[in-house]
Amino acid sequence: MDLAVFLTNCQNTIGYKFNDPTILRTALTHSSGADTPELSNERMEFLGDSVLGHVICEYLFRTFPKMLEGEMTKIKSSVVSRMTCHKVALEIGLDKFLIVGRGLSRVSHLPNSIFANAMESLIAAIFLDGGLESAREFILKTFRHEIDKMLADSNANNFKSTLQHHSQKLLNCTPEYILLEIKGPEHFKSFHVSVRIGKKIFPSAWGSTKKEAEQRAAENAFATLQGDPPTYIDF
Repeated sequence: MDLAVFLTNCQNTIGYKFNDPTILRTALTHSSGADTPELSNERMEFLGDSVLGHVICEYLFRTFPKMLEGEMTKIKSSVVSRMTCHKVALEIGLDKFLIVGRGLSRVSHLPNSIFANAMESLIAAIFLDGGLESAREFILKTFRHEIDKMLADSNANNFKSTLQHHSQKLLNCTPEYILLEIKGPEHFKSFHVSVRIGKKIFPSAWGSTKKEAEQRAAENAFATLQGDPPTYIDF
């Protein structure tokens, strides 16, 4: 395929148009497919990792002014990880545009690290081509699902820790999670959990995992202690 057409197709797929497509070519080129080290994406990978981390940290800091350092660090570490970069690279179709050497081109399954590195390199390329604002817009769009998933997990986990802190400080008791019931086939189970603090049992909740059910039950218990109706109601 003609290189210009190849790069145009890539830009259409990722949703960003480069002012200088040669920067994109470098970002897509693995060291095995480069004539010299300078023409590979290794240096861009280094820069892209920093840009991604900066954007995620700034987003969390500005968007969630009450979020503690530990939670921000946990979310940032997950979103900026190689595993997440590999996943996002596949989601946006970047895997179809990698330029690798003949040896790797014959391999049926490329290492996940190659896709993760290409994702970081692409972020660096957009940063070099369009500046930080362009990179920020691209990152927050393509990593949105992963950010939201980590935020949801973080918020859910906070209810358990918040409930424990509240009950130990005010009630001098530690919450106990009671598994009431398990329903469904092995591959699609549902778990029914309630929380007991001292002698009081709080409204129960269902979840697709035991952990999720415990988190929801903790949220119900905390809401009840605050004089609010439970968030999750069983039918």
